[in-house]
Amino acid sequence: MRRNVVIFIIISALVLIYAVHSVWILLSLLVFDGSEDAISRAELPAPKSGAISERPQLIPKIIHQTYVNDSIPEHWIAPQRSCLDLHKDYEYKLWTDKKAREFIAAEYPWFLETFDGYTYPIQRADAIRYFVLHHFGGIYIDLDDGCNRSLDPLLAYPAWVRRTTPTGISNDVMGAVPRHPFFLKAIDSLPNYNRKWVLPYITVMASTGPLFLSIIWRHYVNANPQGAERLRILFPDEYQNHSWSFFTHHLGNSWHNNDVRLIFWMAKHWLMLTVVGFAVGFLVLGCIYTVFVKSRQNSNSPRSRFAYPRMPSYRRANPKDGIPLEDRLEV
Repeated sequence: MRRNVVIFIIISALVLIYAVHSVWILLSLLVFDGSEDAISRAELPAPKSGAISERPQLIPKIIHQTYVNDSIPEHWIAPQRSCLDLHKDYEYKLWTDKKAREFIAAEYPWFLETFDGYTYPIQRADAIRYFVLHHFGGIYIDLDDGCNRSLDPLLAYPAWVRRTTPTGISNDVMGAVPRHPFFLKAIDSLPNYNRKWVLPYITVMASTGPLFLSIIWRHYVNANPQGAERLRILFPDEYQNHSWSFFTHHLGNSWHNNDVRLIFWMAKHWLMLTVVGFAVGFLVLGCIYTVFVKSRQNSNSPRSRFAYPRMPSYRRANPKDGIPLEDRLEV
């Protein structure tokens, strides 16, 4: 019995180690908030401060946005216009589906097969933003994000993204110089993450969306701790919520389907689901242990001599033994 327990514990430990290793990056996102790379509010000039003009401008003055075509929906006209009005000295690039595909075919032909093969249009809209930031540099802004103040102070950082809650980073607003290594890693990793999951929402999030970018972020930080090419993080207060924040958020989620309700419900009840998950996991381990022990006991039990009687056999007689014939029969 003791040997059976040891074997079971070893097998369970190996399975647990493999499972934890497979999701280690995801688990690390629960505790890693990127605060060491935060763009501090203390280092950002106020909206009308004269110090803005004294800061270096590393990121080129380009605003990138994406949509299916040139006909922007009415509810996004106002946020789009707010960014254009505040940045009249910026170049503006609207990447329609047609322009995006032509750009990928011309500049990154190795990715065209993956780009065309995406199941959902939002995956192409996600992917193109990484490529244009890598190629041109500039600032990408989702159409449902408006501008609350000039983005000039953010041009002083080689690359930045937005922190999101409860964990990870988002891809709705981002800035970078051309050829920044973070976005190089992002575009280089896209084909490897092109997998289909059960729910469309998870497929999008994990293949091209914020979850994908968050995983790349963790790998990038692990490989470049406190490096010169570090990625800076814009935290919620500087993103929106205050008069000094850079952006305002409007109605969005244009690509969400019914499966998102399930995801949001799971996010709301994550504690209950975690407890239930552990309970089910331990129950399954208990069942496996019971079956394992019983099978080992059955394989090690001695055979009953009454259940399997041996047929009589004759021992070859040796005349010198002097044993009578009837005594040479043994069972």
